[in-house]
Amino acid sequence: MKRFHSRREALILGAASATAVCTAPMVRSAQNSLPRVAFIGTGGQGKSNMGALMKLTTPVGVCDVDSTRLAEAAAMVEKARPGVVAEKDYRKILDRKDIDAVVITTPDHWHARMTIDACAAGKDVYCEKPLSLTVAEGRSMVNAARKYGRIVQTGSQQRSAANFRDTCERVRNGLLGKITTVEVGIPGVNFKGPPVADGMPPAELDYYLWLGPAPMRPYNLKRVHYNFRFFWDYSGGQMTNFGAHHLDIAQWGLGRDNSGPSHVKGTFEYHPMKWFEVPMKARIEYRYDDGVTMILAQGDDAIRQGTKFIGERGWIYVTRGKTEASDPALLKAALPSGATRLISSSNHHKNWLDCIQSREKPICDVEIGHRSATVCHLGNIAARVGRAIAWDPVKETIPGDAEAAKMLSRPYRAPWQAPLA
Repeated sequence: MKRFHSRREALILGAASATAVCTAPMVRSAQNSLPRVAFIGTGGQGKSNMGALMKLTTPVGVCDVDSTRLAEAAAMVEKARPGVVAEKDYRKILDRKDIDAVVITTPDHWHARMTIDACAAGKDVYCEKPLSLTVAEGRSMVNAARKYGRIVQTGSQQRSAANFRDTCERVRNGLLGKITTVEVGIPGVNFKGPPVADGMPPAELDYYLWLGPAPMRPYNLKRVHYNFRFFWDYSGGQMTNFGAHHLDIAQWGLGRDNSGPSHVKGTFEYHPMKWFEVPMKARIEYRYDDGVTMILAQGDDAIRQGTKFIGERGWIYVTRGKTEASDPALLKAALPSGATRLISSSNHHKNWLDCIQSREKPICDVEIGHRSATVCHLGNIAARVGRAIAWDPVKETIPGDAEAAKMLSRPYRAPWQAPLA
């Protein structure tokens, strides 16, 4: 038997020799028409997704690199369906023929690799927002979904809330007249400092599998689990955390689900002691080719958290559980005859399941999730290079700026390969 010198060597050699997975679509038994679902990533949001989906599906498996979280998730599913499969390596989940779909609720740096592998394995996917870590990853995720004919829903659940849809329908049907400005507010960084020294990973965490394609770095308590989102290797801060929600609604209202802005610039403030890498505060200006300007403020009370559409006839502000307008009549007025109607969903998870059955695109299809995440990534790229950038939403390139363009993708650490489809 081969003996490994370290857990890291074992993981690397195991990854290099992983067997190929079946690419044929799953076929459910006649006795059970509910999709058989496995949950990959079972932290706070992962358990939330589990709770929402367990009664709507046949829960089959759970997967997490943290054995404590894995055991908790397995026990949660076991109450509903005995015999749950529990694995720390997602590839073992994808190898199974008794799983139809997976829910991916991992740190962002894993989203693309797992989603593309799942599509190739014939699984439909619910992937949490932000959809990707980079623009290039997002496009590869779209390509994989189309290539393998899979249903991929992005977890931007505000699209399935009535007040967001109603606001976007009013904007799209001209009740505000021509839109001139959109204001988007997102919260400041909620990193709980101060930082701590590097150390050894706890026994329950397979840290090398947690890192996966990210660069090799010493374990640090303040870089894993929730705090991963404040370091560039794994995420993009509140820009990709909350921006993926409120910028998504801005794109929806502007009718830009297949496009994006043409120019991005901004000012940014970083933590003076460098507790984390992403901006602590930000003010970003996006300009679209039709003259609309979108201003995003992070950690700035001058713009309320949520999305505000401003037009020639007034404004409408929308956030979770609340809609306001410059004139209340704007919220009561009937839409014009022949009005544009947007996809209606009252339950984001059920919409995904319904589309698994119908094979129609879900309300936040992978292309939409990719485009909304791209807006977030462009803001972060402008932050990192410290200057304005141009964006070609058709070619998905940053022309005339090689340094910024390089940030549209990131290298993967061996033996993991960048996901291409």
